[in-house]
Amino acid sequence: MSDKFSRRDFLKLAGVGTVTTVLTGCIAQKEVKREPYMQMPEYNYNGQSTYYATTCRECAAGCGLVVRTMQGRAIKTEGNVNNPLNLGKTCARGQATLHGLYNPDRVRGPIKHARGESLYETPVDPDADDFKNADSNMSWEDALQVVADALKNNKPEEIAFLMGTASDHLFDLVTDLANATGINAPVRFSALNMFESRATLSQAAENLLGEAGLPFFDVGGAQVVFSFGANFLETWLSPVSYTRGFAGLRESKTKLRGTFVQFESRMSSTAGKADEWIPLRPGTEAMVALAIGRLVSELRGNPLPRAFSDIEPLDVAAKSGIKLETLEHLAEMFASSTGALAIPGGAALGQSNGLAVAEAVLALNAVSDNFGKPGGVFLSPIAPNQTEYQRPASAKEMQEFTQQMADGKFKVLFVHGVNPIFELPASLNFKDALKNVEQVISFATFPDEMAVEADYVFPDRHGLESWGYQRVATGAAQPVLSGLQPVVSGVYKPDSTELLYDARATADVLIAAAQLADGKFADALPFQDEVEFLHSKVSSLMTEADGFFSAADADTFIAYFQQNGGWWKLSDARGAPNVADVLNRNISGAESEFAGEGEFFFIPFVSPTLAEAGANKPWLQELPDPTTTVMWNTWAEINPETAHELGIENDDVVKITSEAGELEVPVYLYPAIRPDTIAIPFGQGHTAYGRYAQNRGVNPASLIGQRLNEAGDLAFAGMKVKIEKTERKQFLSRLESRIGVYNEGMEEH
Repeated sequence: MSDKFSRRDFLKLAGVGTVTTVLTGCIAQKEVKREPYMQMPEYNYNGQSTYYATTCRECAAGCGLVVRTMQGRAIKTEGNVNNPLNLGKTCARGQATLHGLYNPDRVRGPIKHARGESLYETPVDPDADDFKNADSNMSWEDALQVVADALKNNKPEEIAFLMGTASDHLFDLVTDLANATGINAPVRFSALNMFESRATLSQAAENLLGEAGLPFFDVGGAQVVFSFGANFLETWLSPVSYTRGFAGLRESKTKLRGTFVQFESRMSSTAGKADEWIPLRPGTEAMVALAIGRLVSELRGNPLPRAFSDIEPLDVAAKSGIKLETLEHLAEMFASSTGALAIPGGAALGQSNGLAVAEAVLALNAVSDNFGKPGGVFLSPIAPNQTEYQRPASAKEMQEFTQQMADGKFKVLFVHGVNPIFELPASLNFKDALKNVEQVISFATFPDEMAVEADYVFPDRHGLESWGYQRVATGAAQPVLSGLQPVVSGVYKPDSTELLYDARATADVLIAAAQLADGKFADALPFQDEVEFLHSKVSSLMTEADGFFSAADADTFIAYFQQNGGWWKLSDARGAPNVADVLNRNISGAESEFAGEGEFFFIPFVSPTLAEAGANKPWLQELPDPTTTVMWNTWAEINPETAHELGIENDDVVKITSEAGELEVPVYLYPAIRPDTIAIPFGQGHTAYGRYAQNRGVNPASLIGQRLNEAGDLAFAGMKVKIEKTERKQFLSRLESRIGVYNEGMEEH
């Protein structure tokens, strides 16, 4: 038989293959069955989508959402085009919120358990088929009685609430309860806000602009933007709003394309989109801003302001690592623009001189005379049903709260929406202080580290199952109150009308428990349920003028509020700061002080994909980091030149030590970081929180000490560390080629 295969034979076989394919396509495929609800939810019909307006609760920004549902199941989220904050846009975390709703590791119902014991029935193994959360072991009736007893059987000063920054309606309810009964006012905390240094920015605004709060930086209206550490395209303040503003800066159809310069020691995802990245020495941000201010004043021929009188650009060049020619070039760029804007934020504020940095950068805006003008700095409008900005607790206030726990001041601690054991640096000893609190009650939706250390876990409903509202603190030109409503009634067991997750709204729990406690507690919360409380708060907006909608009666107003996803004013309400004396004050240009004897600056930064609470969502874990493409892990960014001197290669595990602690982490050689700087993302390193999060990566907060800046914020970027190579490797999952930027991985191929 001949081994030759002719062209004719090939065409014959190809023809047979084509016929086979066509015939196969005509054969009936495996039957696909739909499983409708046994009892279809209201307003839902087979095969038709229903859309609900609500608010994202993945962070406290308050972005409006429109959620597509089908037959009672949420299947897609998009931004609410009417909400002035995000105008139809969302971030990755907003898209991934469905992975929280349907997360298999949600707490299944009220649980009583011993502190420190796992909330799982089997060891965590991502590949195990029998992984299962612990079932509820008590009824909601018993849970309500536990809360009621905790309220009425303890002195008011012995009761404390520690809360996250979402949602605001629950904070208002607890505040009303505290005001009426004398219990401690609720304390709010968020690691995301800690890394934003909100207390520092608010204090600088009060000192220079005359009003405490978060300034509004009009990036979209500017022509030149200088950002000193503010990662506004990632997690800073209101990233969706600032991303929209950045699009306006880059828009070139109706105006000249704007210019963006980022000052920071590592190239973040935000810096990667800049026209120029200035890798200045950490701790010199204040003097650099003041030096540019002085040079701009000189270029414009203005008298030298007092704020810049003590700064010498030549000295700044030597200390910051920025050439004098570069400083002069930047000053000329800033001075020649009619729309120059400077923004302080991020690691620049997370140092011992953070307040001076914020004031120096705001003073640079005064030179540009942009306060209250398009492309400049504004006072953010106060949200509806609020009289002043209410910032979350600073690190100093959390230190004081932790000390009160350690001293045994609190007999009962209620925790909602925050995971302080993971989010706070271990150096604050929160977990140890918790041992001196007799009873800890968590309202966690997921079994996080804080829930593990609680005596009771009474799970709250997921944000897409919840009522509520969220105030927009900054990012919108109008006062905005974003509204929440349930887009689904819950997640049900297959072929059943029984809920898979028997959660209950925390507001409903507190209202019902207050009625059981009777007396002053019942009088403080005289509502039938959470919805009645919400109506009492929201209906007060009916009398406000210039609203997005109006109504003749309260019921209609509430219906419009739900339909539109909130309420906001139509007119621009941003305020013009009173800045008469901004440049007539002394602003320190001294370098930051660093703790520790290491030779490397340490910069922890919030993961732009995971943030503080996204590690339990597979979509976010699978989303590559924008700068390194790493997924599912933590890494340490080290400059290749430094790594070569230390004999370190990609994926080598190194031990990093600070005066506060140590950790071991694999290395990623990153050329866009200063040789004297090490950076690690915050977001991984959970010891609980479900199969997708725990025992994965490390938590860089273990390296952060207790040092504060002048405003009481944590000097999280004020540490110096040592690096020691281990003999181990841990290969990081990443999309980019392992050969690397400098072909450093060639020997592996």
